[in-house]
Amino acid sequence: LGLSGPPGAGKSTFIECFGKMLTERKYKVSVLAVDPSSSTSGGSLLGDKTRMTELSRDMNAYIRPSPTRGTLGGVTRTTNEAILLCEGGGYNVVLVETVGVGQSEFAVADMVDMFILLLPPAGGDELQGIKRGIIEMADLVAINKADGDLVVPARRIQAEYVSAMKLLRKRSRVWRPKV
Repeated sequence: LGLSGPPGAGKSTFIECFGKMLTERKYKVSVLAVDPSSSTSGGSLLGDKTRMTELSRDMNAYIRPSPTRGTLGGVTRTTNEAILLCEGGGYNVVLVETVGVGQSEFAVADMVDMFILLLPPAGGDELQGIKRGIIEMADLVAINKADGDLVVPARRIQAEYVSAMKLLRKRSRVWRPKV
């Protein structure tokens, strides 16, 4: 599964909860978390692992943060090979978290079985901010953080995306992207 979305959408939190659910059901889960690299040093904070504290201690989970090192598209130059290594290593589920910084961070869509766009419910003009490119590639759009005071904005954003996705050309004869 590939996951992308804007900063603050809750990608790492979602992955930790989903990953824990999978490991409790006896799946082996691998997380390939891609972080942006510094244009100055080329390094990265690799902070995603620190935000997945429970999953990082789980013996049925493997978390590998990697810097982009200038690669565009939200993944690293070797993400596809890393996916294959994880599958060969016996991991049933491989989750790839992209950098998630804009509308062109969807190179992972061609590497995975399902590409999920994770969105927060109250980020302003969502349809303007995300744009067409990444929406066209999404197999699933998940509105995250849809609880408490954010239930109403989440329902509004869901309706906007359902309407917007009706205007897009279908990528598959058998699957219609869900929101």
